[in-house]
Amino acid sequence: MMLITDTNLSAPDDFYEALIETHRDLSNEQSQELNAALILLLANHLGDVALLREALQLARASVLTQSEAAAQ
Repeated sequence: MMLITDTNLSAPDDFYEALIETHRDLSNEQSQELNAALILLLANHLGDVALLREALQLARASVLTQSEAAAQ
C-alpha cells in the first residue's frame, strides 16, 4: 500500500470544519490528547506499520520545514 499525499477527501473543507469543531472549547492539553487519540484510532484502522512510518516521516518533515521557513 502506498501513502496517498494528494487530496483524497471528497469534501476536505467539511472535514477541516469538523476537526476544528471537535477541538472547540478544549484546553490545550485536551486538544493534544484528542489529536493523539485520533492518530491512534486512524493508525489502528490503517494497520500498516510501513505506511504509518512513512506518514510520520512526512509529517515531521513538514513541521521542520515550516519551522525553518518561519525562522527566516
